[in-house]
Amino acid sequence: MKKILITGAKGFVGKNLTATLNAIREGKDKSFSISPDFELLCYDIDSDKALLDEYCRECDFVVHLAGINRPQDPAEFMKGNFGFTDELLDLLSKHRNKAPVILSSSIQAELANDYGKSKKAGEERLFQYGEENDVKVYVYRFPNLFGKWCRPNYNSVVATFCNNVARGIDIRVNDRNTELTLVYIDDIVRAMIELIAEDGAEESGYVFVHKEYHVTLGRIADLIMSFRASRETGHIPDLSDPFIKKLHATYTSYLPEHEFSYPLTSHADERGSFTEILKSKAAGQFSVNVIKPGIRKGEHWHHTKNEKFLVVSGKGVIRLRNIFSDEVLEYYVSDEKFEVVDIPTGYTHNIENLGDADLVTFMWSNECFDPARPDTYFLKVNENE
Repeated sequence: MKKILITGAKGFVGKNLTATLNAIREGKDKSFSISPDFELLCYDIDSDKALLDEYCRECDFVVHLAGINRPQDPAEFMKGNFGFTDELLDLLSKHRNKAPVILSSSIQAELANDYGKSKKAGEERLFQYGEENDVKVYVYRFPNLFGKWCRPNYNSVVATFCNNVARGIDIRVNDRNTELTLVYIDDIVRAMIELIAEDGAEESGYVFVHKEYHVTLGRIADLIMSFRASRETGHIPDLSDPFIKKLHATYTSYLPEHEFSYPLTSHADERGSFTEILKSKAAGQFSVNVIKPGIRKGEHWHHTKNEKFLVVSGKGVIRLRNIFSDEVLEYYVSDEKFEVVDIPTGYTHNIENLGDADLVTFMWSNECFDPARPDTYFLKVNENE
């Protein structure tokens, strides 16, 4: 059984990596090429020091994520980023363990600040170790990372913005035109696991997560603010855009636990109610229609707007008629059999509750309702009534 040592297992990348690897090991995620026959050796700052020696003797692969980002004393940078790396590699050498090693570094290794110098020193020590011991070693120089479980108000502007906006706390954008290079946590985890699966097949050196996003600080702030506003407007973002999809997923992970739910505006009268759930420029509008017993709603047609009706509770009938025909089509629907009824353009239609309880219908429309251009024309399905 392969044993994978992960240092910094309780950090941002470590949490996501171990959670995914555990899902693979338990057979819950089969989307990776790695065999589930492995054991995780997780080490973090609060672990027993003796475990590190034991793990360095037993492991078959090392993912070294531990490091220091924001110490109170700048001298801690070198101790935490170079010093611990040196200690780890010495223990692997002591046990003559030739397990491949992945190191998490930073693009700041190219800079002359204290953090960058410590990361650069860790990289050089790893490459030296690999050459002297004939061991495969890999370095990821990460840019700005984002995703769930990242600590806000620490070293990620995305985490800070998401956390603060979700809580109604003001955010500060010093220069909206500042461009950031971002990498999403799931893309990092996938790249690392595929490298582990290959058992160090690649040549030693720098390795990369090829899905990067170059986005201005102003756009990031605007998008996150729009995510919060979507609860009021009902408009969800364009999730067909990969970056927006990942940023939105990140934002939801920072919602306060007591605010997961939010109310919707329901338009109610003696006939029942109509409630919009979500709106999307690309995907249309999703709504719930409640009809009281004996009540009929509709009696209109559309030029371009087409709909789908799904009865989820109660029983009723959906009637349709081509506006140039006298033939009335009837579809009897109920919660006993879930089926979708298409409402094509050019067909006047209604829905009537035939039961003793409320008729609840989930509705989709290909476009959001626009009061200025409603595309809704009154016409009875049965003109003789």
